[in-house]
Amino acid sequence: MPHSDTGATSAAGPSAPPALAAFLRGVERRGAVLAELQCGDVATGDAALAATMRQFRAEAGRLPMDQWPRRFWTLLLAQPGLRDHPPLAMELDATDCLATLGDGPRAALLLRLAAGLEPAAAAAVLGVAEPTYQLALRRALPRHADGRADPQAWQRLGDQVRRRIKTLPPPRLVRLGRNREAALAGTAGSGEVGAPARAVDRRPSLAWLPVVLWTLLGLCVLGFAATFWPGAARWLDGSARGRPGQHGLPAEAPASRYGAEAGLVTHRDFALLADPEGLAESEQLAFNSWLIDHFSSEAADESR
Repeated sequence: MPHSDTGATSAAGPSAPPALAAFLRGVERRGAVLAELQCGDVATGDAALAATMRQFRAEAGRLPMDQWPRRFWTLLLAQPGLRDHPPLAMELDATDCLATLGDGPRAALLLRLAAGLEPAAAAAVLGVAEPTYQLALRRALPRHADGRADPQAWQRLGDQVRRRIKTLPPPRLVRLGRNREAALAGTAGSGEVGAPARAVDRRPSLAWLPVVLWTLLGLCVLGFAATFWPGAARWLDGSARGRPGQHGLPAEAPASRYGAEAGLVTHRDFALLADPEGLAESEQLAFNSWLIDHFSSEAADESR
């Protein structure tokens, strides 16, 4: 049987059978380490473990006790938070090498080292045949640079996983114990799992927003309806308030922005307007061109 913790309370909820409380207490440490190493984050792993315990409590009464381990580890590995593992900038120890594995081989390895399952039981958890599990396990084993298996690295990895299981810090054990007892009692835990619910409770109330929106909509409807009032046009142009309306403005010629000379300078044909002779010659350009062509043709005929 997996290790039991000593830093958490043991009083289960009134409706939880003692066998269920003992089972969850027994798999608590191993489940926490497996979830942590599977996703690479303590808080995410502990939240996944707490959610698994709540789901397992709801299903345990319908299952034979010999099926409890398989169902528990299956629920744990199915948690959404365990599907990703953040990449590591560098490898610090043997357990950090797990980040280089895929989700499947890493789960196969942790079911053996952290959960302590035999190959047949681990294959049942993953829903594969035992030879398939054995193949995934061999692919996950530490290897040398040339591809050969590294038994010493495998031994170090197993030792570090077992050390993590035995040496969980007391504050984390207390938090895990509270989440377990909350799952047995059918309530939300006080650790990471309960944090989102408290954050929702602290959100400001927006009950006033519909009232404001409906009020603004009513004012818009009233303003639109007022435009159909017969005296609305006179009121808008000021004649109904004793002011000259738009039709009472005196007729005046629009003021020019430029003087006569400035207007001439900015004219697009200023070059022609400044040279009257050139303008006259340009107007006769077509006639002069014809005249030159005509006399050139006659001179050519006489030369023949």
